[in-house]
Parts: sequence; structure tokens; C-alpha cells
Amino acid sequence: MSSLDWIVLSLTLIFVVSYGIYRSREKHTIDSFLLAGQSMPWYHVTLSLMATQASAITFLSAPGQAYTDGMRFVQFYFGLPLAMVVLCITFVPKFGKLKIFTAYEFLEGRFDLRTRGLTAFLFLLQRGLSTGLSIYAPSLILSAILGWDITWTNIISGGIVMIYTISGGSRAVSHTHLQQMGIITVGMVVAGVMVVKFLPDNVSFTDAIHVAGKMGKINLIDFTFDLNSRYNVWSGLIGGFFLQLSYFGTDQSQVGRFLTGSSQGQSKLGLAMNGLLKIPMQFLILLVGVLVFAFYQFTNPPLFFNQTLVNQVKSTPYAAEYAALEQKHERIQAGKHPHVMALTDALKKDDQKAIEESRTILAGIETQVKEVRKEAETVLSKANGGAVNDVNYIFLRFVIDYLPVGMVGLLIAVILLASMGSVASAYNSLASCTIVDIYKRMIQKDSDDRNYVTASRWATFFWGIFCIAVAQYASRLGSMIEAVNILGSLFYGVILGIFLVAFYFKNIQSRAVFWASVLGEIFVIISYTLDLTAFLWLNLIGCVLVIAFAYIIEKIWPEPTVGAQTT
Repeated sequence: MSSLDWIVLSLTLIFVVSYGIYRSREKHTIDSFLLAGQSMPWYHVTLSLMATQASAITFLSAPGQAYTDGMRFVQFYFGLPLAMVVLCITFVPKFGKLKIFTAYEFLEGRFDLRTRGLTAFLFLLQRGLSTGLSIYAPSLILSAILGWDITWTNIISGGIVMIYTISGGSRAVSHTHLQQMGIITVGMVVAGVMVVKFLPDNVSFTDAIHVAGKMGKINLIDFTFDLNSRYNVWSGLIGGFFLQLSYFGTDQSQVGRFLTGSSQGQSKLGLAMNGLLKIPMQFLILLVGVLVFAFYQFTNPPLFFNQTLVNQVKSTPYAAEYAALEQKHERIQAGKHPHVMALTDALKKDDQKAIEESRTILAGIETQVKEVRKEAETVLSKANGGAVNDVNYIFLRFVIDYLPVGMVGLLIAVILLASMGSVASAYNSLASCTIVDIYKRMIQKDSDDRNYVTASRWATFFWGIFCIAVAQYASRLGSMIEAVNILGSLFYGVILGIFLVAFYFKNIQSRAVFWASVLGEIFVIISYTLDLTAFLWLNLIGCVLVIAFAYIIEKIWPEPTVGAQTT
């Protein structure tokens, strides 16, 4: 990057971190440190919810996902608005009435400490692992730009966030989210405009979209009901609904965001606006990826987008083999350009016969491109000593190669800020759960706020170290935006099932729901291991299994109801 890019990047990051610390500089109580004193207006709640979910994975991996697989991933979010309605009607009033710090406090009142502890453990495990992926995403940027070892970039990415999260707690997280989402929105809009600007003079935005559509990238809606298809309307509405309901309703990283609302009305409005804005936001991010794909139909793309690995292979015995593949790739791309222009002209003239002829030819060429890329991945894997994947580098490579001086620094700042937003919320939620559900409840029951705030800071530090350690292994997981959602799907359905039993099945007691949860989690992991269904359906399966098992266990092994609470 140029000196100007470094200045833009540095000033942006310094401004956001300093602002967060400044706005949370007062003396902290446990309430202000973990829930920002429940003083935030609805727009803070909305932007904080969105910033928590929109990690660097979203802005790095989603454009790459659209580039390789089209826009069908947007269907993943179709269940979100419905989930927000259920949350506003059920979860917010329940949690607000009880004046709780974490979602899992409610479970002890309804069931017992054992069920609360199990659910908190499942959350801590899932969120700790997922946060490692969120830290790894910006590490890709620093590693690609600076050529640094991934270990150091993980430490830097995870460590910066620890500074203001440990210092300011939830209030710092909420205030930095407001700034982060503003900068992120501007940056992604500018990125989309710049992609269109780089298209050939005779190719408009509409032409680029039409070309991408004819090449299978505008696959927004798929009504086919197929349990093995990862993304279709039904998996999004049903599986996505259960995933989003569990994520926003039982994951402390999100519950902690809407619990900061100054009233139940502000929390509900914040959730509702999140439901309305998230799908358009994700659509626009995926659209940027499709535009990058269209751009590379008129300009030769790299054979492999991870330049660091490409540079490494050139100093190995596989250098000649990879160079030959690059030449082959260049020849294929050169032969493709006339047919892309022919398709563009045919689309402008609405010549259906010519359109179909061009599509057929381009489909054959795309098959050749995929074969060469697969050969290149094999060579790189042998040189690297492990599996390789460049989906997460596609958008980053475009930014570095084509955006003008100053804009590169802004876009890198956007991706880093997205990471900081989600990781900060995760740190805060992991600390909240650790202190409230474990330390304060089981270890140090009667102490003052000063002790709990200090313990919260140490818990934040511990989880920061844990997540940075997890990030070291994230490179092996392929598309990170899929990996993080797969990981969530392994746990969220079971956790949601526990809460739904608590809310709606008053006759089911603690012993039944505890063992139902254990059995449900085992079945979900077996289903994923054996690849019995697409991952989104695991959320529905886990939820239904917990409810069904709990009902059956309660019938055949009933628990005495003396003293049982039905909050």
C-alpha cells in the first residue's frame, strides 16, 4: 500500500478506537460494563446488532462467495425478519421482565443450575470458536499486504480489539459500532461504484449484471425443496429462521446487544430495524462480488487470488509447473473475451439465439477455467503442504490491484472495522457469560462491583487469547462465511430448543430438558459428520429433537414438581 493508504487506514482505526474509549471513560459498575447501563436508543441497538453479525468474514468472504457461487447465499437470511417478530413478541418481554445480564440466567429460574450451566457451556464453546474465525479474516489482509506470518497478524487483529473492550466494556462496544457501521456502509458503496467505473467504456452497470446473470451468478431465488441444497427459499425460511432465532435470541453476543436498550420498546424497535435492513445490506455486499465477477469477464483474473501463496510457490520446485498453468490460463481468458463481448452485444439487441450460443460457449470455457484452477490448487497444495482455498481473497485482491491510492486504505479499514465490531461483541459476551453464569454464580457469589468488573476484564483477556489461538487453525476451513454458519448450526438448534421448552412447555422439567439437550447435540453432530443434510437444516433438527426428547423423557421418567419454578 502507498503512504496515503497507510495514513487513511491508521487515522480511521485510531479515530474509532479512541472514540469508543472516550465515550466509556466513566467509572464502571458491572451493569455499565456488561450492558452499558441499559441506556442505548434503538438506532444504537440496530447498528450494534448489525455490526456484531457483519464481521470481516462478511466483507471478505461474501463477495468471494458471490463470485464463485452467485447470489443464492442471500436466501440464508430470508428467515431473519420472521425471527425478529418472534423475538419482539416473546424473548424481549421475558428477558426485560427478569432484569437479567445473560440469556442463561432465565434458564436457572425455569429449570436448574445444571441446565443453565450446560447451555452457557455450549454458547461459550461455539462463540469462542466462531470468534477465532472472525479474527482470522482481517489477519488475511495484514498477511497479504505486509507478507507477515499469520501468527503475528492474528495477534494484532485480536489484540487491538482487546484494548478498548477491556477498557470500556459494553458501552465502548456500542459506541464504536455506531462509527464502524457508518464507515463500512460508505466504503462498500464506494467499492461497488469503483467496480462499475473500471468496466469497459461500452459496458454499463446493467450490461454487467445481465452478463453475470446469463453466466449463472444472479441466482437469487430457488424454490426447489431439496434437503441437500445449502441455499434455497425453504432452507432460508425454515432452517434460516431457526438459526436466526437462536442466534439473536439465545447467543449472548446478540442478546447482550439488545439488552442495552433503554427500554423494551427501544430494544424491540432495534431488532425490528435489524430485520428490515440486514437482507438489503447482504444483497448489496453480494452484488459487489457479482460486479467483481463481471469485471473479470472483461479483464484477465489471476489464476489464484492468494498472491502470498503464488509468491511462495515461485521459490519451490513447482515453480515451472505453476508458470505453465498461468500461461494456459492466460490463453483461455484471451479466448473468452470475444465471446463475452458477443454476449454483451446480443443482450443489448435481445437476440435470443445469439445469447444462447454465447452462453453455451462461455459455459464450456468456464469449465476449462475451473479445471485449470483445480490443477493450480493441487500444485499450490503440494508446495504449501496443505489444502488451499482463495475464496476469501477474491475481493481483497481486486481492492489491492485496482482501487486508487487512498481508497485501498479505506476499504482495508472497512474490513478491519467489521472485524473489530463482531470480535468486540464476542469478547464482551464471552466475558459476560463467564462472569455472570460461572464466576458470580458458582465461584464468587457475594462480592462488590469492583471485583466483578476486574474479573470481567480478566475474562475478556482470557477469551481474547483463546480466540487468537483458534484463529491459527482457521485457514483450513475454506469459505469462512460458510464455516462460521456451519459452526453455529451445530449448536444453535439445540440451544433454541432448550429456550422454547422453557417458554412453551411448562410441564417439562429440568431433568428431561437436560438429557434431551445432550442427546439432541449428539444427534446433530452425527448428522453433520455423516452429511445427512445441508447444514441449515441442522438448526431445525436440533431444535425439534430437544423438544421431542424432552417430552418423551418427561413422560417415561417424570421429575417431581415440588418446588419447580415456572417463570
